[in-house]
Amino acid sequence: MLRTIAALLDSLGGDDEAVLKEDDLRLAAATLLVHASRIDGTVTEGETERLRRVLAEYYGLPEDDLNRLLITAERQEQGAVDIYRFTSVLRDRLALDQKREIIAMMWRVVFADGRLDALEDNLIWRTAELLAVPSRDRMELKRMVRAELRPEP
Repeated sequence: MLRTIAALLDSLGGDDEAVLKEDDLRLAAATLLVHASRIDGTVTEGETERLRRVLAEYYGLPEDDLNRLLITAERQEQGAVDIYRFTSVLRDRLALDQKREIIAMMWRVVFADGRLDALEDNLIWRTAELLAVPSRDRMELKRMVRAELRPEP
């Protein structure tokens, strides 16, 4: 009976867990972006649109693939206790410039609502530290993204 229950539990979470076990870099990055959009307790339409756009552009995803990725990322984010399981997948497999792009995408998502919450800032700081992105780079990316999102005078 215990084996039956264990098999049932494995089958319920199997697909999402298997994806992370295979080190799906896109899923890890997408989950971090979903978490960034939600951490302040309010997900705006602008954040959702920006999240979709940065993922689609960076990974070259068609609409159906993007939707599947985001559904899985949202499930992963809801069940996550911390961000380490996602950053560890990325840290060991990405070059520094790719890690920097993940941080830049996170800045783009959190700035989409026109303000920066302390929880968002802290999340990006922790993510950059776990990805081994230097503080100087994190702050440079923050300034760069903030400047690119400002409307022309």
